[in-house]
Amino acid sequence: KRAGNIIEMDDLREWLGTDALRYSLERSPADSPLSLDPELLQKRTNDNPVFYVQYAHARTHNVARNAADSGVDRSAFAPELLTHETESALLGALQEFPRIVAFAAEVREPHRVARYLEELAGLYHRWYDNCRVIPQGDDPIEDVHRTRLWLNDATGQVLRNGLDLLGVSAPERM
Repeated sequence: KRAGNIIEMDDLREWLGTDALRYSLERSPADSPLSLDPELLQKRTNDNPVFYVQYAHARTHNVARNAADSGVDRSAFAPELLTHETESALLGALQEFPRIVAFAAEVREPHRVARYLEELAGLYHRWYDNCRVIPQGDDPIEDVHRTRLWLNDATGQVLRNGLDLLGVSAPERM
């Protein structure tokens, strides 16, 4: 039962953090009741939607750093080498970004961008679990690794752009 206590926005922001509060407010349609789970929004787990998206962005930067350290460069781009089903799904989602943003702006529904970012983060995490950007062991660096690095970078850029549109930070490390 409600106690009738009033929580001011500044108090919520201080308690949850600006990113978590802003993202939570923007991921719900304006015409639906708002439900915040403060405990969830403070967790650093994949159940927390803002953490999930920000972590995907940070992971793209970690992959790029590790690729550079391993000698994987961007000297080749051969999209025909992206044959794994997770690569196709990720490419498909990336190409939808301009349409999602345009439609969200047209109908003034930022939650569409937030939900898209959550979907993209999920696709990225599945891709990461299945496709190697960095060769294992003594395996040679091949064009598929370079092409996957481009896909990694494109995903990071779209995640950054989407978070920026929502006014949420896109950390490079977490």
